[in-house]
Amino acid sequence: MNRSRLLDAVPANRCLLFTLVVALAVRLSLAIAVQHQVDQPPARLCLIAGDAEGYWELAQHLVAGEAYAIYDPPRYVERVPGFSVVLALSQFAFGESAMAARCLLACLGTVTCGLTYWLGSELADETTGLIAAIYTAISPTLVLFSVLILSETAFAAALLLSLISIARMTRKLSPGGPTATVRAALMAGTLIGLATMVRPTWLYVGTLIALAVVFLCRRKWSRARLVQSTAGILLGVVVSMSPWTIRNYCVTGHLIPTTLWVGPSLYDGLNPSARGDSDMRFFEDDKLMTRMSEYEMDREYRRRALEFAARNPGRAVWLAAQKQQRYWSLVPNAAQFQDWRLKAIVCLTSLPLLVLAIGGLWLARGNLPFLVITAGPVLLFAALHLLFVGSLRYRLPAEYPLAVLAAVVARSILTRWKLVNPILPESPA
Repeated sequence: MNRSRLLDAVPANRCLLFTLVVALAVRLSLAIAVQHQVDQPPARLCLIAGDAEGYWELAQHLVAGEAYAIYDPPRYVERVPGFSVVLALSQFAFGESAMAARCLLACLGTVTCGLTYWLGSELADETTGLIAAIYTAISPTLVLFSVLILSETAFAAALLLSLISIARMTRKLSPGGPTATVRAALMAGTLIGLATMVRPTWLYVGTLIALAVVFLCRRKWSRARLVQSTAGILLGVVVSMSPWTIRNYCVTGHLIPTTLWVGPSLYDGLNPSARGDSDMRFFEDDKLMTRMSEYEMDREYRRRALEFAARNPGRAVWLAAQKQQRYWSLVPNAAQFQDWRLKAIVCLTSLPLLVLAIGGLWLARGNLPFLVITAGPVLLFAALHLLFVGSLRYRLPAEYPLAVLAAVVARSILTRWKLVNPILPESPA
């Protein structure tokens, strides 16, 4: 058997199954280790304190049929419900067991590896998808965040589903295409809206990516298909988000498509004591909620943040640089993960991904829709975090599609070694 057929000897579905088994095994093992660590005195819910407790409490309210609100005075529109629903499913099935929730999230993380394979297969071929899935299966940061009670992995799964639907939307359609066009665009928009229910920023990033892909296909598509696709995407987003938006209107009297936590988050990144990382102590010190409604509080912090940036442009630029340094960091930002050995492991796995992805930008430069789908999320999130606080954590969901871009270069290298056939991603129809 010559080297060019080495990979062909093992069917892709077997390789994928083995990859997913490994992904699940390492995640379940780490779930046990993490639970043992957080159980040590003083016991806590998550390695990274803060968001986890809020999501857990909201899930408890959902299971008990109580109002979807936390803290006192209550905040009804602080967090979109997607991740809380995932935790509520675990609590409903297994009780308030953090270990059970971690196991469920480990399974979800494994599914996310499979979705990475699917995206790579849609955009390029099965080998590219498999290479990307292998990276996501064993990446230390992606494995760790799969078992933390945080929304990153759930969001990554929802993000990938919407990107897959966008990729499928670009396929050549059979006769009777208008119906297929509208159906595909509606699916893409609906999944973008559902992903927004896990992470609000996807409303802007996901919609922009979908519309950008449609625009890039304008020379190959008819005007009718362009209009139908655009309308279908926007309609799908609106319809899928309407239950949450209507609920928010009933609670606040205002049309709020995502949350009323944008203002505090923006001020967290743009205030006189900001350093680029998150420090929400100002919220407790100001106590605006004792004299303002949730809506008024959000608008007040937005005003303060924008006013600070306008009066201190130099400081705002310096903060933006600090946030980008944290966002693109090759080592963990959180104080809990400063052990040099852990830093070395993360760096040695993150650096190849980013280097190969940069190479992928050049190798796939003739396929702009492919680049928008794979590199768009990580770059647009980076742009958002010029304003909001920065952290490697916010980059992680975008590393799944970025792995597909990196896999294109890895596949090219394997092709030179005659281990795989020379197939590169083709431009969508």
